[in-house]
Amino acid sequence: MTRIALFTAAALFLPALAHADVKVTPLGSHEGEFCARDRALIFEDPNGTRILYDAGRTVAGPEDTRLGEIDVVLVSHMHGDHVGDRHIEAVDGEGSACANPHTPVNAFPNSNSVEIAAAKGAKMVTGSEMARFFGVKLAAAGGDAKNSMLARFGATVDVGGVKISTVHALHSNAVSPDMVGGELGAAMKATGLGAYVGGATGYILEFSNGLVTYLSGDTGMTAEQEHVVRGYYEAKLAVINIGDTFTTGPMEAAWTMDALVQPNAVIVSHANEAATKDGKVLKGTRTQMFLDNVYKPTYVPLSGRTMSFDAAANCTAGCE
Repeated sequence: MTRIALFTAAALFLPALAHADVKVTPLGSHEGEFCARDRALIFEDPNGTRILYDAGRTVAGPEDTRLGEIDVVLVSHMHGDHVGDRHIEAVDGEGSACANPHTPVNAFPNSNSVEIAAAKGAKMVTGSEMARFFGVKLAAAGGDAKNSMLARFGATVDVGGVKISTVHALHSNAVSPDMVGGELGAAMKATGLGAYVGGATGYILEFSNGLVTYLSGDTGMTAEQEHVVRGYYEAKLAVINIGDTFTTGPMEAAWTMDALVQPNAVIVSHANEAATKDGKVLKGTRTQMFLDNVYKPTYVPLSGRTMSFDAAANCTAGCE
């Protein structure tokens, strides 16, 4: 019996799991801090299913000891800082700064996300046209192309007892020519073009304890955040990007949370800055601006510090 099947069976025969908490662990470039390239989060269902979201550049490849077992890899879109065009050698790497982490390891043409999924035997769940592309990359990395699973907008797949749906993210989604590779990639690079694999995505995760979580990806503000994310899925926990220029800015993100999504709790993400020092948010940062303007309980993802949430998105541990 597979590990995921065992988890599913456990969910059927151990009803007490429904009352347990979801664990969220950030995997950033510097331990205990929220740094410029931090994107990656691991979500662990009470039944043990583990989901890696946007591995990006701050997971030190498949051998990163922080990963443990991974059952699902999610990628919101194909930009290098999310799919992982390169990555760190180690946490707190020598000469690496929180504001500009050193990422010397080239992960293309497969990407950090694909290499991790292939090594872990994990499913990759994506929307739009990304699934077929990732299937080819998984095979090239020594994995199983069938582990690339499609969930287009409005659809849901169940992996290991966690329901995964995709929702629109208002953002570009070009594939780097370096990831395409070969003569085609070289020709695209020479003309300044990137491949197109459909729209960027956000995710809705419904865990076995009932917690519904919205992962925004790099989206801007959309009406669907009110009518779909809140109206249909009723998300209680939200992960929102605040980096500005390339994504929603801190003021816009705060309004989006308060007026549109209206979750019970928020985890801030993608700030594109050294947001903390010694685990404390720095004044004058985008992160501080967001915290000052959002009216929902909000948590800063300090790398390596696990937070736990119940079905209503009350933080039960790790949010001091």
